[in-house]
Amino acid sequence: MAEAAAVIPARNRPRGRRVLRLILLALLVAWIGMAVVHRYKPLPPGIGVAMPVRAADAVTFLADYTWLDPGGGRRIDHRIFDRVLERIGAARQLVVLDMFLFNDFAGNADGPDMRPLSDQVEDALIERLAEVPGLRAVLITDPINQLYGGIESERLERLRRAGVEVVVTDLARLRDSNPAWSGFWRLCCRWAGNSDDGGWLPNPVGPGKVSLRTWLRLVNFKANHRKTLVADSPAGWAGLVTSGNPHDASSAHGNVALEFIGPAALDLIVTEASVAAFSGAPLQGLPEARPPAPVAGVEIQVLTEAAIRDAALAAIDAAGRGDRVDLAIFYLSHRGVIRALKRAAARGAIVRVLLDPNRDAFGAEKSGIPNRPVARELVDAGIEVRWCATRGEQCHSKFLQVVGDRRAELIAGSANFTRRNLDNLNLETNVRLAGPVTYPALSAAAAYFERRWTNEGGRIHSRPYAEFAEDSRLRYWRYRLMEFSGLSTF
Repeated sequence: MAEAAAVIPARNRPRGRRVLRLILLALLVAWIGMAVVHRYKPLPPGIGVAMPVRAADAVTFLADYTWLDPGGGRRIDHRIFDRVLERIGAARQLVVLDMFLFNDFAGNADGPDMRPLSDQVEDALIERLAEVPGLRAVLITDPINQLYGGIESERLERLRRAGVEVVVTDLARLRDSNPAWSGFWRLCCRWAGNSDDGGWLPNPVGPGKVSLRTWLRLVNFKANHRKTLVADSPAGWAGLVTSGNPHDASSAHGNVALEFIGPAALDLIVTEASVAAFSGAPLQGLPEARPPAPVAGVEIQVLTEAAIRDAALAAIDAAGRGDRVDLAIFYLSHRGVIRALKRAAARGAIVRVLLDPNRDAFGAEKSGIPNRPVARELVDAGIEVRWCATRGEQCHSKFLQVVGDRRAELIAGSANFTRRNLDNLNLETNVRLAGPVTYPALSAAAAYFERRWTNEGGRIHSRPYAEFAEDSRLRYWRYRLMEFSGLSTF
């Protein structure tokens, strides 16, 4: 009997191993299937759109300049959030604000050239609501401001109590930009939710502890990265699209913005209403966009997500011999854009690229990826590259201008030129402005780039390519793998 009992488990071992292998295979198939489905699933309505081309009315180019003086001291001349505060302070009917980072995480505003932007925008909204009965204020923002449910945002709660309609974007409705991780996370961990009761792991952006679930959500690397404002004004509906955040630790960054009056501002409201709708907070009673009308002169167009990519590629591909392509951007890694820049240079266009050296991230040192490997590729193709002269802050602009003999085209806003920002993964908003080179907003944009490229007036805005030249093939292929896989923050 003892011998028979010993034989039975031995006969069952192959069956047990087969069952285990089948279970592991099923889990692997489920993981891959989840990754593929959520990488290519249909987008929510209203994402990746090119709104109608409109006649430009009262467009203003704004820039936040940060530079070094001859002694190496940091100097700033910032205008963008002054204008944001002005627009909020003048509104009487409606303010719609969509901002990615709206917090005081990862640093404070105690430095002499820093600013408590999050407090200032919060206070402006609350004060204006108190001053103007009947004013409606809507804030759309990214869940990073409450660490994906891992902490309670006192700022958002104060705004809600004051009457602001706060919409936290439902990122799960978007496609997954890091599918290898997100496929696993959707199987193992999403169902567990999150909690703001604390945890045992360090907070990645400040003091205190957070849960493991917070870190697991963080690695999905997806965001509502938009930075927009719409408000009524005495001159009409005003829209503003920028690369800047009301984020204290970002307050010294260099940024750009386009402000405009007229129907394009109502188009901006339409794109924001789409985000609120798929996030479970549809906005009723908003002003409606106007029907398209013929445009004979200067034109303006609101673009989101992949429509930004398509417009940028079209603008670069239209540049011919003697035309100028000027790009100033925080992250450049999108292979389609890089190939387009190289083609433009081969056709005889003058291509100039001003990049952040990717070395500073709120007190931490970064690796230089992706910009340094990309810069080497561009230089090898005969393209001029310079680096922003930064000292702790970031060169945070997202700016592309193509200038010909008579006409110029500018594309500016929230989107870096990366796969995550241009391929319908993150939420992004840019504005396209096209017209004669003498149009004030276009000539101001051209002057902005020239000032930074040439260090006009002794202000040190940029450094030569040699200062951060990158020769490592290993780092180049590391960037390519990160861009392809999505396992990166850019």
